[in-house]
Amino acid sequence: MSNSADSLQRFSFDHTAIRGELTHLNTSYRDVLKRHNYPPVVARAVGELMAATALLSGSLKFAGRLTLQIRLTGNITLLQAETNEKGQLRAIARYDDLAEQSELKVTDGQMIITIEPEVGQRYQGITLISGGNVAGALEDYFQQSEQLGSRFWLTCDGENAAGFMLQQMPSAEGDDPDAWDRLGHLASTMKDEELLHLNNDVLLHRLYHEEQVRIYPASALSFFCTCSKDRIGNALHQLGKAELQSILDEQSKVTISCEFCQQAYSFDQAQVDELFPEEKLQ
Repeated sequence: MSNSADSLQRFSFDHTAIRGELTHLNTSYRDVLKRHNYPPVVARAVGELMAATALLSGSLKFAGRLTLQIRLTGNITLLQAETNEKGQLRAIARYDDLAEQSELKVTDGQMIITIEPEVGQRYQGITLISGGNVAGALEDYFQQSEQLGSRFWLTCDGENAAGFMLQQMPSAEGDDPDAWDRLGHLASTMKDEELLHLNNDVLLHRLYHEEQVRIYPASALSFFCTCSKDRIGNALHQLGKAELQSILDEQSKVTISCEFCQQAYSFDQAQVDELFPEEKLQ
């Protein structure tokens, strides 16, 4: 009954204004880990954040990018995951690699949600996160910013990650008034192993066999990095010609790797010159 497909699946409950989402990240999560030798505590935190980002990707109804970033005060300083409307995910963490693994800890900090449509205005929301509790921070964010009751369950075992969300939408007359508390309580009985490994229909039946659940077609998720030589070149341009020229004089080329996928990009003298066409006009 293992759920091996990387997917996001929506569901709802008849006669209520409550919707839900289930996500599983297996191959896409492992594709991130293959590129980074993260200690176990960091790897699990990255997996939970990717699952949360996948759940939020359901709100992207347009071409663009959603970024979920956690800035922390301890020896793990940054966790970040991104997705787009195609369900393509990538993630990264920054931490003190000189610290003992037993000392690494996800601490308090800020969670920043950024939505960047290809066309339209950029949006950013910020909320506090306590003890690395991504689920709790997201629940606070939706309650404060969107006035939507939300519950999140996130889990990761270092090889697979999964997430479960319930969200209370504006209710209509005649909706079941006790549904929100009842459905949330039932979801709280779910074990991590069930969320990680059961097929969605089996899990939902196990939780809600006395409810009328409507399950919608799943959408595929995958790992994909949006880096390119043009994007790296734009980043290098911000360093300035003098800085890049000093590197060229010493090493004969400028080489930089994408933080997310570790793809290396090299620029020789001619390619660096092309980054500064304005200087050719002087």
